[in-house]
Amino acid sequence: MSDWKNVLGSIAPTLATALGGPMAGTAVKFLAGHFLNDEDASVADIEAAIVCSTPEDLAELKRIDANFKIEMKKLGVDVYRIEVGDRQGARNMAAVNMMPQIILSIIFVGGYFGLVYMLFAGHVVIDESIRDMSNILLGVLTANIPGIMQFWFGSSHGSKHKNLTTS
Repeated sequence: MSDWKNVLGSIAPTLATALGGPMAGTAVKFLAGHFLNDEDASVADIEAAIVCSTPEDLAELKRIDANFKIEMKKLGVDVYRIEVGDRQGARNMAAVNMMPQIILSIIFVGGYFGLVYMLFAGHVVIDESIRDMSNILLGVLTANIPGIMQFWFGSSHGSKHKNLTTS
């Protein structure tokens, strides 16, 4: 998860949760319309606005998050339940035959750490002409490791919620 999404997650957790699940389009449109006053703004526009935000902007984000939560509740939508249900659906689908998920996870994680090892050990030298593209690719691969861990071990949101309810 990028830094701007971490900021959003600490200020506006409902919107951040929606951005990470099947409600992402709705959350982007809501943020674009209410934070940027432009429903057609892109995710990049939202990211730029959050990265350059002032304390007043962050307070506004908190207010927008509360409004988003109210709007979703009016529609009978529980963003957190949908996020958990989305992952649970993938797990239920996997209950039939786990082999594809196991194989893909092993290939991805093994390949990722193999690539990182080869880069840091100096076994691979990246030509200057493709260095930027290689860095972007490595960043994309790195960003997807938490998704695999969440699939197998659950989400940090669920763990936080569990810890809050038992305290």
